[in-house]
Amino acid sequence: MKTVLTFLLFASVAGAAENAYQRGKRVVNEALDALGGKAFLAMEDRIEAGRAYSFFREQLQGLSVAKIYTRYLTPEAGKVSVRERQNFSKDESYGVLFNETGAWEVTYRGARPLDNKRIQTFRDGTLRNVFYILRQRLNEPGMEFFSQGSDFYENRPVEIVDITDSEGLTVTVSFSASDKLPVRQLFKRRNEQYKDFDKEETIFAKYRDVGGGVKWPFTIRRFRNGEKLFELYSESVQINRNLTDDLFTLSSKTPILKPERE
Repeated sequence: MKTVLTFLLFASVAGAAENAYQRGKRVVNEALDALGGKAFLAMEDRIEAGRAYSFFREQLQGLSVAKIYTRYLTPEAGKVSVRERQNFSKDESYGVLFNETGAWEVTYRGARPLDNKRIQTFRDGTLRNVFYILRQRLNEPGMEFFSQGSDFYENRPVEIVDITDSEGLTVTVSFSASDKLPVRQLFKRRNEQYKDFDKEETIFAKYRDVGGGVKWPFTIRRFRNGEKLFELYSESVQINRNLTDDLFTLSSKTPILKPERE
């Protein structure tokens, strides 16, 4: 109880000395420093390897060995400036590829273009991912940081910040008050089928140093409207591995399959 009262008193005093925008920016900058500061900003690529679980209506639908390759590009406002390949098999014969020219589901049969909905979901989720924002978008024109103040998440004190870009897209992030790292993010995405909004939630945990002082979460869990969608439990995370273009592009020998009907 004493710890809780101390936190609330400190948060109240600190909040009185700065407005919501100043406090929001400070919390975000503290998070960047906690993740590695200049070393985090200099991270060129990343490999996350571990176990992935997918769910439908809270029921386990799939378990796979996962290896996710990411490479950052020169930031461009409003664009997804990253390449990503998600492999979900031991021999890496099955996965999904996203780059600046398109997106495909890749199997031993060939590459099938993803439908527009999946591409838009990836784009929206990437642009509002707190780690992508910290690495690629902090200095983007129109970015705003608005503190919602302090609160508790799973019995631990957090600082809550709304991050909004020039298009009005907002993600609400909870940062640990003790180690300053992101622990949770929330945003709403329009559901075109039901003409309402889905609440997308991601939880980050078990941070480790992955090299040069850079920290990364080894547990990532995603929910939609409170229902579990996806879990990734990394066994290793490596950064700055000089990932080459061939990993993020289709070979000229890869058959291009017909898109599935949307």
